[in-house]
Amino acid sequence: MEMFLLWHVHEFPEGEEDAKLIGVYSSRELAEEAQQRALVQPGFRDAPTGFCIAGYTVNQDHWQEGYVTETHEDVVQRWREDNAVEGE
Repeated sequence: MEMFLLWHVHEFPEGEEDAKLIGVYSSRELAEEAQQRALVQPGFRDAPTGFCIAGYTVNQDHWQEGYVTETHEDVVQRWREDNAVEGE
């Protein structure tokens, strides 16, 4: 069985994201109807391109690997270390 998740993602100027799961629906059509209802609400109407509908099969793992959390500071530090080695 496939379900449809309706998300809204708002990206801030600094690159941070604010993701909201609006709902889970039994059909793409119902998710699209929910998107239309949300589009008139404060915040959503100011960022109308932030909507995403994603289909997911239930009772199935969708993330099958581990993860590594990496901050902006981690990336900058690694870049500095890499460039310091190259500059020697």
